[in-house]
Amino acid sequence: MSGRGRLALCAFAATLMAAGALLPLVEPATWLLQAAVMVAVVGVTGALCRRVPLARPLTVALQALVTLLMLTVVFAGQQAFLGLLPTPDVISRFGALLSAGGDDVGRFAIPAPATDGIRLMLVGGVVVIGLAVDALAVTFRSAAPAGLPLLALYSVAAGLSGGAGGAWWFLLAACGYLLLLLAEGRDRLSQWGRVFGGTPRTGRLPGGEAAGAGAPPPIRTGRRIGVVALGVALVVPLALPALDGGLLAGTGGGTGSGPGGGGTISAVNPLVSLQDNLNQPEDREALSYRTNAPDTQNMYLRIMALDKFDGTSWRFSQRSIEDVPDELPTPPGLDSDVRTTEVTTTISAAPWYRQDYLPMPYPATKVDIDGRWRYEPTGRTLVGENGQSTRGERYKVSSLLVEPTREQLASAPPAPAALRREYTQVPRNLPAVVENTAKKVTSGSANDYERAVKLQDWFAVDGGFTYDTQVDSGTGITAITRFLKNKEGFCVHFSFTMAAMARTLGIPARVAVGFTPGTAQPNGTVSVGLRDAHAWPELYFEGVGWTRFEPTPSRGSTPDYTRPEAPSGSASDPQLPDSTTSAAPSTEPSASQSCDAQARRLDGCGSVAPGAAVTPDDPESPWWSGVGVAALWLAAVVVLLLPFLPLLRRRGLRARRLGSAGRTEADAFARTLAAWREITDTAWDYGITPDDSRTPRKAAERIVREGRLEPGAAQAVHRLAGAVEQVLYAPVPRAGTGLAEDVRLVHEGLHAPAGRAARLRALLAPRSSIRVIWALSERWTVLVDRWSAHRLHPSRWADTIRRRPSRQGG
Repeated sequence: MSGRGRLALCAFAATLMAAGALLPLVEPATWLLQAAVMVAVVGVTGALCRRVPLARPLTVALQALVTLLMLTVVFAGQQAFLGLLPTPDVISRFGALLSAGGDDVGRFAIPAPATDGIRLMLVGGVVVIGLAVDALAVTFRSAAPAGLPLLALYSVAAGLSGGAGGAWWFLLAACGYLLLLLAEGRDRLSQWGRVFGGTPRTGRLPGGEAAGAGAPPPIRTGRRIGVVALGVALVVPLALPALDGGLLAGTGGGTGSGPGGGGTISAVNPLVSLQDNLNQPEDREALSYRTNAPDTQNMYLRIMALDKFDGTSWRFSQRSIEDVPDELPTPPGLDSDVRTTEVTTTISAAPWYRQDYLPMPYPATKVDIDGRWRYEPTGRTLVGENGQSTRGERYKVSSLLVEPTREQLASAPPAPAALRREYTQVPRNLPAVVENTAKKVTSGSANDYERAVKLQDWFAVDGGFTYDTQVDSGTGITAITRFLKNKEGFCVHFSFTMAAMARTLGIPARVAVGFTPGTAQPNGTVSVGLRDAHAWPELYFEGVGWTRFEPTPSRGSTPDYTRPEAPSGSASDPQLPDSTTSAAPSTEPSASQSCDAQARRLDGCGSVAPGAAVTPDDPESPWWSGVGVAALWLAAVVVLLLPFLPLLRRRGLRARRLGSAGRTEADAFARTLAAWREITDTAWDYGITPDDSRTPRKAAERIVREGRLEPGAAQAVHRLAGAVEQVLYAPVPRAGTGLAEDVRLVHEGLHAPAGRAARLRALLAPRSSIRVIWALSERWTVLVDRWSAHRLHPSRWADTIRRRPSRQGG
């Protein structure tokens, strides 16, 4: 096979291997076979044109024309002249299909059905990428730049799918690109004569050069290009956010990851995903259930509880998991003298709704479900293992309707000390206004229960708050402060602000995420849609356990035990509903006979109304919201993306440096040092070159002086410098707190006095990005040195590797 033929075949393989990253997005996968045939036809067309030969631009133009004809035949044959030649009607047909595909992207979740619109986006995008790769690698004989469209194809697919199977798809795409580079290297060497498979490991080459000293320069260049390209491919997916909602909702509600290694689970913050669900243009049904509960107004379907507040956000702690027991243990803190009713609920998840955590009424006592599910005892949640999700699942849950009286809550004894320590922690840098406001609102209260009710009523009725999903969600102390000042937000703001204020008052609190009860249907079921996604605070009362409160106005239902005329309940054992009670909910919203004026103001007298929808928070989807649209225009996107790689890299690096503090002191110390590195890099971006010879204190003084920082930002720099000195030099190191907020203050302080040109330079071409080149250069040097040592003395190198453990042990 000729060199060009081998290159063309490798270009075809590399395109399909990179396109594999799109497979998790759409099913069935037959669209890829269709795309493979078209890419092959484009490659054959190019080979014929080069054999004539034709001018390079003309070759590419003919390939583009063949691409257009194939797409016309497949997707718009009825509108084409003679079923082949494009006409204005064909262009209109393409526009209609792309529009319909965009709508399908918003309506379906992963994996979406391969509708005509989505198929045009995917097939057309892959064929365009195949054309670009063939033109660059074969026609213009430059395989290295052909990695850019391949990189964009993989990066967009991986970023949009949240990395579903990302490691394997990345490996496949990387192998395709390296295969292309090796084919080009062989083709270039073949132009100098016969290509030998290798050189002797010992002896001398003609001219006196030692054999095995290294690979020929073209091969070394190909390897270097491969390493740099793979490095860029690693950076871009990290910078691209994984999106939720519609086609992109790889985890439905987005409540986090599944089980981690070692029998534990850890989850990311789901609050942003909750806002995405509320903002769906169409209220799609995610769940439906049938229950024998006498009233569904308290039938909240709880997914998980966020129990850790670090100042940046409310998070789900890492917890151990175990096999699901036949009977779940008694809920913590629940005494037998509290009235409970045992109900059974059968829940069905929509085929498109993919969620790692199982939505259930709280507290569940028994769960009957098939599949690979594990139990997390602290939060009383079920989490899927090894890819298990809720998609299409049908399961039965036995749970308790806990009905405490006001007297039982008011007389609750203090919670256990260990529980109070964990669930009343607040960040040290929590603004004083939070605690002061909580004390002011609850002044005159005799107990924690009265304080909790006053907080709930202040948010829902008396405080002048407005329910508004146009507000940026945010999950940290800055968002809480802004919410208390502006008094505008939605369930996320109400829930985590009330929970934070309760903790300042010494009341154990956490934030639950899930769904409100939904809307009753004529067939006796209850429908739960994406717009029923909700967050609410849970407060702990000894003798009752974790207790729901509802501070969000116009959402959900106000618990009976927080109303002035709450019915008194007598102690009982868990019991089934009365046999005269209808097993199916009424099609009309249920209402309490004793519904008072306050409850009506809280909209707490019935189930969620069908019209309880919210306005979209972000009506304009980002350009990457349509995987097909992005794939179809990838050639243009590549050109636009390259200048923004430094910006994306800096944003991703900043997010990782200021992320979770981890579980150990070492993690917290590392985060403190990372925050200081972020400060020095930010100063570097604005022209203040770092000087590693200075102490943190002297470096802080220089940043304040040369950056012309205001007092607030200057104090933040010195706080960070002091935290670093504590970690590095103190006999008993202490990790810093409020790091993310201090970094933000310093960034704003450096940004304010800078000119327009300096701001643009810091944003688009940050000077600190040179660290990437340094790191790659150092790693490349290490790899070359190791490989050279292996080539020169393979036996000695192997003996060194074998002896290394024994030397370390001695």
